[in-house]
Amino acid sequence: MAKEKILLVEDEVGIRELVQIFLEDKGYEVVIAEDGEKGLALAASESPDIILLDIEMPGLDGFQVCKEIRRNMTVPILFISCRKEVMDKITCFSLGGDDYLTKPFDFDELEARIQANLRRYTAYNQTTYNMIRHHDMEINLDSAKCYIRGKLIELSTKEIQLLILLAKHPNQILSAEQIYDHIWGYDFPGDVTTVKVHISNLRRKIEKNASQPRYIQTARGFGYLFVTAS
Repeated sequence: MAKEKILLVEDEVGIRELVQIFLEDKGYEVVIAEDGEKGLALAASESPDIILLDIEMPGLDGFQVCKEIRRNMTVPILFISCRKEVMDKITCFSLGGDDYLTKPFDFDELEARIQANLRRYTAYNQTTYNMIRHHDMEINLDSAKCYIRGKLIELSTKEIQLLILLAKHPNQILSAEQIYDHIWGYDFPGDVTTVKVHISNLRRKIEKNASQPRYIQTARGFGYLFVTAS
């Protein structure tokens, strides 16, 4: 059975070495990053099972690293920091962090939190095979639900149908007529203006800035497309 791989992103040598020794002694594979930039690179190349992430680091701090990772990865992130303010913890969770442990910490508690997060992640993945994931968005095709940074977005039936249709054809332009025929059908008493209205409503719910959409963009004169590029 393969060892569970842990990416430790920590700039303090003493803490880094102690944590690495402890975790390797417990049977984990540990990959080390001394700063945020290397942490991002290793997150992409090593595909860790969980990331232990410090906040205060030179260059990219932990907040920035977490934000970048959450653009295209759902790997569990456990923040480890000397910061004890509630707002720091809220920021970590709002950026997509899964857990928070304050320094100094007990090593047994560290392992317990690692195992708890790995169990939750495994259980989650086992029940969500039929998923579309792009950046911080997840669409569960089985339940027809959309999540952004883990938060459920309340969408109407037509809105989620529209989102799924576009997301299933990433970076492909679909005309308003194609969308209308697929979602509403030829016999529905309406016109393609319905598509424009639903696109507008959907953007307000899923986009950070509806006037400058990241996901659902307009190809003027042609239609709409779901964009996956950063």
